[in-house]
Amino acid sequence: MLKCEYTRCEEAIITTSKELLKILKKNGWYIERVHGSHHILKHDKIMQTIVLPLHNTDMKPGILHSILRDAGLK
Repeated sequence: MLKCEYTRCEEAIITTSKELLKILKKNGWYIERVHGSHHILKHDKIMQTIVLPLHNTDMKPGILHSILRDAGLK
């Protein structure tokens, strides 16, 4: 499991997907492709794909926790 290098994810208050995208990029995730407002992220060591919706509203807690869990940061 990867540790969150940029900030402590369990203590950070992440409200927007742009903040989450910064944290994911600092932990080795990169944008593979973009489909509309959804960014598809990949990692070299983790065989997992993450779909990150980049909308102008705050992220719902369930989506945030699911993405953090899939990224290995939670």
